[in-house]
Amino acid sequence: MSKEATKNILLRLDPELAERLHLVAEVEGRSVSDVAREAIASLVEHRRTDEKFSRLLEENLARHQQSLRRLREDD
Repeated sequence: MSKEATKNILLRLDPELAERLHLVAEVEGRSVSDVAREAIASLVEHRRTDEKFSRLLEENLARHQQSLRRLREDD
C-alpha cells in the first residue's frame, strides 16, 4: 500500500484498549496501525452482510431523501 493510497485519521482509544492493541501488535510482530487496519476492515466487511446494519442504512437513506424533498419544495 503506497503512502498516497492511505488516509490518516485520529483514533482515540481508552488506555486499556490501547494497551491491548499494542500487545497484540507486539506479539504478532506487526505495527499497531496494521493491526487496527485489519480490525477495521473486518468490521466493515461484517457490516456489509449484517441485516440490522442494512435496515439502519435504508432508514437513513429514506430520512435523507425526505429531507431533500422538503428542501426542494421551497424552490
